[in-house]
Amino acid sequence: MKKALFAVAAVALLAVTAQAGEIKLHQWPCTLTPVEITSIPVVMDVGYWVSIQNQNNLKITLAQESIHVYSGCTNMTVKTNVAVTLSTKIAATGDVPGNYSSWIDGSANVPMGTSTVKVCAKVTNADLSGVPGGTTGKQVASVTIMVVPTT
Repeated sequence: MKKALFAVAAVALLAVTAQAGEIKLHQWPCTLTPVEITSIPVVMDVGYWVSIQNQNNLKITLAQESIHVYSGCTNMTVKTNVAVTLSTKIAATGDVPGNYSSWIDGSANVPMGTSTVKVCAKVTNADLSGVPGGTTGKQVASVTIMVVPTT
């Protein structure tokens, strides 16, 4: 009876001390069994990320609207872990002088997740005199996409 009472007391002592984050015994239990003593939380800081899918395949092809006006758009897939606002800027190569502009067609606010965004470009007062007629695939500008978190 005394041995059983001692065993119950030892187990109770283990339970009480394990809760406090430490174990103090004169003897380890009969078998060398691992005993839980504490739990440590693991935390991390998650950064922002934005990814434009298939960037190398994106291209805006300008089509003639009138004698000196050309415009075009392309669809771009955006993946992000935060809501963002997109904007654009355009830089002409100088091969076809004119007034260049670019924009996001539709909402520039992209929610967290995957979204399709339409990016457009336009040139007005295009001066075609510096490029031979019949030229195809001539790069005349580059549109740069910029992003900023909205939250």
